[in-house]
Amino acid sequence: MRLAFRTVFIESQCRCSYQGGYLVVRKTDDTAKIHLSEISSIILQNTQVYLSAYLLSELAKCKISLVVADEKCNPIGQYLPLYGAHNASKRVQEQLSWGEPIKKRVWQHVVKEKIRQQARVLEENDQADAAKALYVCRDEVKSGDTTNREAHAARQYFAALFGHDFTRDDNVPTNAALNYGYAVLLSMVNREIVSRGYLTQCGICHRSEYNQFNFSCDLMEPFRPVVDGLVYKYAQEVFDKEVRRLLGDLGNRVVAYKGGSYRLHSVVSLYVQDCLAALNKTMVVAEIEGFEQL
Repeated sequence: MRLAFRTVFIESQCRCSYQGGYLVVRKTDDTAKIHLSEISSIILQNTQVYLSAYLLSELAKCKISLVVADEKCNPIGQYLPLYGAHNASKRVQEQLSWGEPIKKRVWQHVVKEKIRQQARVLEENDQADAAKALYVCRDEVKSGDTTNREAHAARQYFAALFGHDFTRDDNVPTNAALNYGYAVLLSMVNREIVSRGYLTQCGICHRSEYNQFNFSCDLMEPFRPVVDGLVYKYAQEVFDKEVRRLLGDLGNRVVAYKGGSYRLHSVVSLYVQDCLAALNKTMVVAEIEGFEQL
């Protein structure tokens, strides 16, 4: 077992139970205890981990995200509370009543912020000309991104960052690492949406009938470049346990936000909160703030 700030990685065969407010991890030669108040998420990196129903119940009460990996150590599932807020029914009614104009304006903001973050990653990796092209693309994003500037920017971005021959379908360490990091990021956004009583299924742009995380996929977009930057630096040649630990600990990356320095999981939480406020028209879309990678 490895403990990062508020993220617990369980990487070996063990039994996990609950006792007096603590997660108890028992291995053949060792026992560890961690108070649930110190945990925001648990990532199971071993398929031979046994959890008690009592522990699962307490994790749900504390809104602690539990991510399960498959035999290849890739995130494949997530355990979340069935009722994330006491007024979940009211929140769902709010969500279903959001009009198209406000959804389009929030999506415009999300896309513009994502492209800005992509440009910043390129700037930090000596791709100034490609970054300038993305800034131009960002300024062209319309309400609802009707001209699909997001996809246009993505093509330029990945070609500049990983090479013109790179595609997201390639069976290479880079894509394995990107998929892993995106899955961890998705689990963070899922937790924030559910904990506020909203549905992950009902998105503002993503609307696939086969995707139960449409809304999460919408709001995670500006944070994807954080994963991209880490993969560019550490995972182009190999995708191993150290890379998985690095990406699994994504929420502890420190970024600049609203005049201070915060861990990414806190910024994700505040960003989701602001987007929800804008969708409910209690906040102006233009007041949703972005962040800066340090």
